[in-house]
Amino acid sequence: MALGGFADRIAHIDLTQNAVKYEPVPEEWARKYIGARGLGVRFLFDAPRGPQVEPLSPDNLLCFMNGPLTGTEANMSGRMAIVTKSPLTGTVTDSHHGGWSAARLRWAGMDGLIFRGKAARPVYAYVHDETVEILDASEVWGKGVHDTVKFFQKKYGEKDLSVIAIGQGGEHLARFAAWINEDDRASGRGGTGCVGGSKNLKAVVIKAEKKMPKAQDREAWKKAHDRALAEIMDERIITSPRKGALSVHGTNVLMNMTSVMGGLPTRNSQLTSFGEKADHISGEHVKQNYLVDDPTCHACPVACKKEVEIKSGPYAGLRMESVEYESAWAFGANCDNDDIPSIAKMIDQCNDYGLDTIEMGNVLSMYMEASEKHYTNGAGGLKWSDGAAMVETIHRVAFREGVGDILAEGTERAARKFGHPEIAMTVKGMAIPAYDPRGIKGMGIGYATSNRGACHLRGYTPAAEVIGNVLGPSTVSDPLAWKGKGEMMVIFQNVHTATDCLDLCKFATFPESMDTFAAQYSAITGNQVDAAYLLKVGERVYNLERYYNNLAGFREGSDTLPERFLKEPSTMPGSKGHVCELDLMLDEYYKARGWVNGVAPESKLKELEIP
Repeated sequence: MALGGFADRIAHIDLTQNAVKYEPVPEEWARKYIGARGLGVRFLFDAPRGPQVEPLSPDNLLCFMNGPLTGTEANMSGRMAIVTKSPLTGTVTDSHHGGWSAARLRWAGMDGLIFRGKAARPVYAYVHDETVEILDASEVWGKGVHDTVKFFQKKYGEKDLSVIAIGQGGEHLARFAAWINEDDRASGRGGTGCVGGSKNLKAVVIKAEKKMPKAQDREAWKKAHDRALAEIMDERIITSPRKGALSVHGTNVLMNMTSVMGGLPTRNSQLTSFGEKADHISGEHVKQNYLVDDPTCHACPVACKKEVEIKSGPYAGLRMESVEYESAWAFGANCDNDDIPSIAKMIDQCNDYGLDTIEMGNVLSMYMEASEKHYTNGAGGLKWSDGAAMVETIHRVAFREGVGDILAEGTERAARKFGHPEIAMTVKGMAIPAYDPRGIKGMGIGYATSNRGACHLRGYTPAAEVIGNVLGPSTVSDPLAWKGKGEMMVIFQNVHTATDCLDLCKFATFPESMDTFAAQYSAITGNQVDAAYLLKVGERVYNLERYYNNLAGFREGSDTLPERFLKEPSTMPGSKGHVCELDLMLDEYYKARGWVNGVAPESKLKELEIP
């Protein structure tokens, strides 16, 4: 392939036949979709059964994909996309993780691993020296992620090794099971780990020494990289190393901000603020009382990860990474729980069992509301803020024991089982993250139009609505205003889709401009492009995903929100009296997208050369 940056080698692994073949990256696809998320979605779309595939059937693809900047010197380029059809939502889904595995996959000479079929027994993939071996995993089947990682470290040595694994949640086909990288970094959303479990695929083990890909144009690369680093180092920006709030306190610096704004979903979104108790679970509180280390990912100067240690109480001795914003909210304010030790324990449980913390927290809060209102139909109960009972319930979910068998189906299916779907805070079957759309309106249109279900990472408008002035003064936006949010969301979604194709951390978009990304991409690949090119790729991939979902049955009216956000006004300071004006934002959004009530028309597909 003429493009630089790629290893030009994708392993296609048939688990049914225990066979591996290697193919180059299709250059036309690389130019149209770049890599990672974009390439993964295109492979998924073109698979034999395409959008009609059953998520847990052997025919569903499970793609581990890199981008052309992965493993390079590019800031925050240690991301890998796992792409598949979701068993939780039935939509196309991609879920990314950080750490070192993505870089090592590239250093091992691979751009991606595409699994199909189902192994006759538990297996793992061992990737090294441009080779993939499918080996017996019976010794680790039944083990948690932490013990699985230790097993492979003992077998292959800890140096230059990454282990991506599922835990018991994936083995027992919990619909929101996740792949966990290196103990604590999750490809969390959409049930990618459940697909792994359905294929009897326990782990992907990568052994590779550092071997940075060389830029096609070294002089241009130096200029582009220096420019990117200068933008990240700007002390005014939240990502500024050791000075910006994200670097100092981690993602959980957002807890107090969103609560004061009345944008923090609390008690299963019955409230929009956690009041004074928000500070008890905040990044500031964690840093002061529990922080022990600041580990980082490949090529990342920000170091947002915060490793903590619990030194007293029932969970004394627990050392884990990390009490991040979404997870702290999920088991904290969302469940009316302000006890950090129990929150840390639950996050660590989910990392070990391989469960999405956001969905798990919503499952618990929904179950708590169902219990309070006597909706559980004899399926036990769970009280608000009962940390010990929450810990036990998570164990039951991972092993599908008792009520855990119901809850392992995810928030929406479990609520329907209880006969009250209205208490499930979900979109397209996936539960919301830590932003209430009555207090942060951009997230309302973001959740509704996300192709993978309720998600803040498809288009992160809190950059403008909560943090403010991180992308320049023109992007600061009133969180309570709906007007303009539809158009803003289209831009944000295209930006984040493009960076997911590169594949770069979302936090890179705070300081770095699209021009800077284009300069780095151009220098690495030799394909001279500008910001408009990247944005067009973002638009193309987002529309391809929408087309996939349309063909899978998500048609007119699928872009909606729970009634609670639309009809129950906030009662808390910061957003009191507000609901989410979704219909008004949808009109604006569809006009900007060129869609007809959520459906990508033939004219738009033709314009973007889809498929």
